[in-house]
Amino acid sequence: MVQYMDNQSGFNQWNRMNAKKPSKISGFWWWMLLFLFAWWIMGTWFKPQNTEIKEVAPITIEQSSAEKQNISNEDISFDVQGLRISNVALNKHKKDSKSDEHVALLNAANNFVEIGYVSSDISVPNINTHWEKKNDELHWNASNVHFTRNITTDGYVIKISDTIKNSSNKEISVAPYAQITQSTNDKTASVVETGGVVYANSDLDYVGWNKLDKKSVAYSSVNASFGFAEQYWETIASMDVKDQTISLKKSGDLYFAQTNAGAVKIAPKSESEINTYVFTGPRQSDVLKAAEKNIPGITKTMDYGWFWFFAQPMLWMINWLYVLVGNYGIAIILMTLILRILIWPLTRKSYVSTMLMQKMQPELQRVQKLYANDKARLQMEMMKVYQTHKTSPMSGCLPMLIQIPIFFALYKALLISVPMRSAHFLWISDLAVMDPYFILPIIMGATMWLQQYLQTPPQTSNTNDIAASTQRVMKWMPALFTVLFAWMPAGLVLYWTVSNVFGILQMYIIKKTMK
Repeated sequence: MVQYMDNQSGFNQWNRMNAKKPSKISGFWWWMLLFLFAWWIMGTWFKPQNTEIKEVAPITIEQSSAEKQNISNEDISFDVQGLRISNVALNKHKKDSKSDEHVALLNAANNFVEIGYVSSDISVPNINTHWEKKNDELHWNASNVHFTRNITTDGYVIKISDTIKNSSNKEISVAPYAQITQSTNDKTASVVETGGVVYANSDLDYVGWNKLDKKSVAYSSVNASFGFAEQYWETIASMDVKDQTISLKKSGDLYFAQTNAGAVKIAPKSESEINTYVFTGPRQSDVLKAAEKNIPGITKTMDYGWFWFFAQPMLWMINWLYVLVGNYGIAIILMTLILRILIWPLTRKSYVSTMLMQKMQPELQRVQKLYANDKARLQMEMMKVYQTHKTSPMSGCLPMLIQIPIFFALYKALLISVPMRSAHFLWISDLAVMDPYFILPIIMGATMWLQQYLQTPPQTSNTNDIAASTQRVMKWMPALFTVLFAWMPAGLVLYWTVSNVFGILQMYIIKKTMK
């Protein structure tokens, strides 16, 4: 990146030439700033409206005395205890690369999903109710009302299907609710959105852990989902009823996400079925897409960031290359080479422009001395020099402008990629975290210095020249970037290192062909 900012880049001459006239590129940046500001305003004004919470139902966290049973499939295993679901194990994901234990969700004290009912007409099951199990179904009777609960699984989605049969001679009403209770230690997920998640009124809203520490919020919607998201995992629930009030709050050390639906009326001698869906699993695009048929808006919980239009295809490309080569480190290398080949024409134009700038320096310095006291004539003559050589100082910045969004998009993609969290490559055990031995950042810094050295001509003798001062400062950039990249995900450092090596080879080829 820094090679486009040396003393031969032409910025000094260009700034003098345009001292009294705004450039087209400055207009572009002004429009870009206005666009980003408008984007922020739109996102702030049109996100789901929430208000201070009003208590809608008592939240109970005491231990249940109901019988416990375990349900599992090839993806998850979990405990059912009366109205509650807890101790979810993700059978395909290990805690880390050195552990044989599976990732566990809702396994801490008082962490659970609870699906139940409130009613002023009849008795309803509570957390201590002992259900009768028949043919994989749970049954409970009271006052001529029969409750049947059937729990099934599909991948990472748990379906709780309740049938309420009214055998009495009068109409009854029950109000369903669903509640997720969770504690968290994951408040340092960097730039990844974590905390409370609510999809209401066709839009998604994140309420971070720190925000929930300060206040509670509530939403109203007819088709909603809610829950909690961590960096790689999330627990999201959706109840198939209308007129819901969703609330998020913190009490003590626990966070609560709850929905309370309007009362469901059941006529005499009839029944009603109410379905609730709970997703407990990885924040992975293909997994979430499969779950969205039952849980609205869950695919939107993937946090691709501002540069989602780069992050999504890059993540897809990495996973596709992994299927071919079987290693995420090699997949990142191949993706880097593909991206550099795609922007080869722009990079070539940048290198050629930089070389032309070097050749133009004697002529530019002659013009500066000759018309030092005539600014208008100086601008005109320097413009003629640029036009004669068919170049401009800004042409060297094109690859940098493209690589900036690619860099941030890949950074986000690596942080949210579940398979990357335990991906091995050479001495690195996890490409989603920093290199523990700092070997890769040092190699990256060395290749960055070599790339800058090969492209930077000898320093000018005029020590007061602004460009010369800039060149001296830029010599320290490889060391600065080495320190900064030392704490970044190893996969990102690998990408930048391979990109530097490719740039060095590309520079050598272009210089050889130009000769």
